[in-house]
Amino acid sequence: MEHQKTVKVLKFHPQKCTGCRKCEQACSQVHFKTDEGGDKSAIRILKTKQGYQMHVCDQRGLCIDMCPVGALARRKNGIVWLDKNTCIGCQACVGFCPIGAMRKSDARIEPFKCISCGACVRACPEQALELVEKKIDDIKEVVYHGLEAH
Repeated sequence: MEHQKTVKVLKFHPQKCTGCRKCEQACSQVHFKTDEGGDKSAIRILKTKQGYQMHVCDQRGLCIDMCPVGALARRKNGIVWLDKNTCIGCQACVGFCPIGAMRKSDARIEPFKCISCGACVRACPEQALELVEKKIDDIKEVVYHGLEAH
């Protein structure tokens, strides 16, 4: 079986962002069927002294080998995916994620993350977000060279 060579990742154009957080609301609609945003959104827009910055999973996959039950895997489309049916809610991936992009919400036991679905891109009125193709080999990182090494 041939593996996907590219993956869609979010690209942020901070000069276009106005901080409306419509992207967060769209993301929370995907994950929780609510438009609360914030803790129920995999994408976060943070205000800094320089303007705004995006905080979201970059699909590197470092978390894959950290899951004790194998609930995380790279799908055929290249996205790092959490299988909710396999996940035991131990939160090891949340604690391990080096950029803090694996999210936890009190609304459910399983963590969640960006799945590059594009809902945030479509919701942004300023076109500050876009999905771009990146070569997996350019971004992929592994810990134990176990599950992700194939």
